[in-house]
Amino acid sequence: MHRRQGALIADVIVVLGFVAIGRANHGEGNAITETLSVAAPFLIGLALGWRRIWRAPNPTTPAMGLRVLVPTVVIGLLLRALLFNRAVPLAFDIVATVFLAATLIGWRVIWSKFSRKLLG
Repeated sequence: MHRRQGALIADVIVVLGFVAIGRANHGEGNAITETLSVAAPFLIGLALGWRRIWRAPNPTTPAMGLRVLVPTVVIGLLLRALLFNRAVPLAFDIVATVFLAATLIGWRVIWSKFSRKLLG
């Protein structure tokens, strides 16, 4: 259970980090309410992705990262455009997809390599 909770927390941190970095790069600051507002569509997508893997025996594998990535990006971008009335230019789609893929899958790749060495 702890591994599952830790993985979920790591994924939420990844999404919040993506938004915070983007807002900082665009000079928008990182007020908590604004950051959460911008992150909301992606956090909803992440939650739906986690519904798919919650019962998985090991949510820290790179394959589980891919299973979380797809709904996070697709649902996040759709909700951002349709419900949150925020522009979704192609460049943003690409950056969001690449950043979230690198981080949601990437931390799991690193974890898989180090946990095998640490845990035997």
